[in-house]
Amino acid sequence: MIKKVLSLLSQRKEGMSLTRMAREMHLNPEEKILLRKRIKRLVSQGIVVKLKKKYFLLPRTNIVQGKFSASPRGFGFVIPDEEHLEDIFVPARFSGGACHGDTVEVRFKDRGKRGKPEGRIIGILNREKQSLLGVCHVRSGQAFFLPFGSPSAQEVPISWSGSPSPKSGDVVKVDRDTLILVEILGPLDSPGVDTKVIIERYNLKVDFSREAIAEADGISSTMSSEQRKNRIDHTDWLTITIDGEDAQDFDDAVSIKLLARRHYLLGVHIADVSHYVRPGTALDREAYRRGTSVYFPDLTLPMLPEKLSNLVCSLRPREEKVTVSVVMEINSKGEVLHADFYPSLIRTVERMTYGSVFRILKGDKVEKKRYASLVPDLLNMRDLAQVLRKKRIREGSLDFDLTEPKLVYKEGSLSSVIPFESNEAHHLIEEFMVAANEAVAALLASKGIPSIYRIHPQPSPVDLDALRKLLEHFNFRLPKAQKIIPKDLQQVLEQAREKPEEKFITLQVLKSLRLAAYSDENIGHYGLAKKEYTHFTSPIRRYPDLVVHRILRNAFGQEKIKIEGLSSISKFCSQQERSAEEAEKDLVEWRIFRLLKGKLGEEFEGLIVDITGAGLIVELDGYFVDGLVSYGDLGGDYFYKKSERIIIGRRSGKAFELGSRVKVILVSVDPTLRRMNLIFAS
Repeated sequence: MIKKVLSLLSQRKEGMSLTRMAREMHLNPEEKILLRKRIKRLVSQGIVVKLKKKYFLLPRTNIVQGKFSASPRGFGFVIPDEEHLEDIFVPARFSGGACHGDTVEVRFKDRGKRGKPEGRIIGILNREKQSLLGVCHVRSGQAFFLPFGSPSAQEVPISWSGSPSPKSGDVVKVDRDTLILVEILGPLDSPGVDTKVIIERYNLKVDFSREAIAEADGISSTMSSEQRKNRIDHTDWLTITIDGEDAQDFDDAVSIKLLARRHYLLGVHIADVSHYVRPGTALDREAYRRGTSVYFPDLTLPMLPEKLSNLVCSLRPREEKVTVSVVMEINSKGEVLHADFYPSLIRTVERMTYGSVFRILKGDKVEKKRYASLVPDLLNMRDLAQVLRKKRIREGSLDFDLTEPKLVYKEGSLSSVIPFESNEAHHLIEEFMVAANEAVAALLASKGIPSIYRIHPQPSPVDLDALRKLLEHFNFRLPKAQKIIPKDLQQVLEQAREKPEEKFITLQVLKSLRLAAYSDENIGHYGLAKKEYTHFTSPIRRYPDLVVHRILRNAFGQEKIKIEGLSSISKFCSQQERSAEEAEKDLVEWRIFRLLKGKLGEEFEGLIVDITGAGLIVELDGYFVDGLVSYGDLGGDYFYKKSERIIIGRRSGKAFELGSRVKVILVSVDPTLRRMNLIFAS
């Protein structure tokens, strides 16, 4: 109804009476009462004004629709349906009862305190789920429910029938309208309950349909003569996969030959998932619904059933597999002189891991002896990867190389968090995949073939200008916002390397950028400084890659596959990817906060990463999460901003700077809200 009211008022600049609106909307008496309530609400929110019995839409009111992405801390972001718009920050108090995944209408102002569009949700257009998750508390026989992600919400009584009865501390699911208990997931701190909560919260798909499983079971893992037809045979080319130690699905394999004049022939061979997963099948529908595989510390939710992802399609060692190959001749400057694309047949000789390859590249004698036949090719691969990386950086590609948390378990319990750092072996595969993705995108663009591209929009001038002003306080210089190119940002990252403020500067540059996404419009990739780029190298775990493979099959003349809706596929898969990434991060952070709850009173070192209205935000070294040092715990002084970088106590003259290293004591932790309070160590 709100949507209809706003649409009517936007068309009638002269205003409309309540009676006229009800008549044009064909409302019955009960609906007219509801209309009166909705109009009153719009007036209270400052969206509509009443003058002489007529209602007018206030000018310069920005109202858009989009998906609400909620944070465990209560605030969230609306991802607008209009692709050119930035995400809109929504404070917890303005979420309007919206839950993660709901389609909402939001009124916003262009720039809030965070420098981003900031708004208030004014209507829920479509609920992603009819249920809410939260924690149950039982008092005097009555169960009360406190929803997750609502720090300001009040407990509400819930009802249930049958058994078992909920207990205090249970995570429960209740109906959003009736507040009747639907399901008890288990005690909050029980193993696996957090994973169940995240799966439910982000609406992730766990089980495959019976039809999809039946289709997967009907696919033979034995190679037939028909499958070998019209494929270039590369089974005699020494080919390997290089993946993480725990990987089970192997999308990509690589091979290399050293040519004359220090030229390289690089083969990137990608599992031909499109050969098995056909459009319109149950397998295809299931893969599209997921959009991507999701990787949790102790669980994988694959895009395809395990028979395909881990067996039939996976490029397992010493097994013949159907692939799509990109074979590139690359010179000593990293320039691709020629690229061929075709269906192929390979047999990998080894399943290599990043750790093993890295040890070989570092000269480990035991590892080199174990894989003696592979060492010459691995060294050539390293040389080529270095050439490609230098060229990419020289052209302005941004290289963040941020460390990520890796959870370490002992006897089933989380014992510590260690930094996961990429090494030279990771960089090797990364460079080869980037080269293959760019080559495929360039081919499709040159032929004018509609496709899905991996795009990274340019940052907004406002965000770049804010970054420029902030960096000035750290003596880093950028040109005016309109003239900033990726190479300028890359130079800042290089200048900050190994300085005390490196991590802070890197985070600020990263925050100024927009998110990468999928699109049927090729607008280039800002972060990689590429004019054409796509995702082609992971069809086992990314649906857009599978679609690109189908487009290539058409381009090869292999068969004619009808491919429609590239725009809607791109948009949906972008949403699914973002949801999966948020879910993965959410679960890891939850477990880290729960680990820290057992360390109350301990001292930590950290980095001041933000100055907010509530206090200083400090990220703890080695834990990848941050907490608040409130102004009230800074000695009763009044602090004011001397610059964007520094706050100073008016009485004490004590200063705190962004990027400064500090020692803090952990005072309190709330894992469910991902919050912790800190005080400075004396």
